[in-house]
Amino acid sequence: MIKLRVIATGGTIDKVYFDAASSYDVGEPQVLPLFTEANVGFSYEVESVVRKDSLAMTDEDRALIRARVMAAAESMIVVTHGTDTMTETADALQGIPDKTIVLTGAMQPARFRSSDAFFNLGCAVAAVQLAAPGVYIAMNGQVFPAHRARKNRERGRFEFADPQPEAGHE
Repeated sequence: MIKLRVIATGGTIDKVYFDAASSYDVGEPQVLPLFTEANVGFSYEVESVVRKDSLAMTDEDRALIRARVMAAAESMIVVTHGTDTMTETADALQGIPDKTIVLTGAMQPARFRSSDAFFNLGCAVAAVQLAAPGVYIAMNGQVFPAHRARKNRERGRFEFADPQPEAGHE
């Protein structure tokens, strides 16, 4: 049976907005309601490690996330994360042996009807089951080797850092 661990770190995917003040807080991990709604057929554990906007993440937070990934009994790890510094955390997770680690997040909170959270999380779950050990980013319908991904803020999506197409893809 497939078993994976989700390490929730906050970010937009878990944000709760307060209309009156136009402010937000990072709330409970949204993985549980999303997995429940999807009626997933695999076993999983959700571990909330930090609850921060990714712009507020520190090197100490990244070290803690790395330690939790290394300590996990599972070899398949999905990390939910804010998109602004997702690539920096991915860099901090490089070199962990025998683990497939996929970072994902959302451009809109999971609580929003128009959120990409559900799609990105599903993509990450598929990727973590199929990819070789290593670190990946699953966003906008693509799975990137982490060192090749970048966030394009103007277009509101992730893309390959190097503009060369993948072999067999145009």
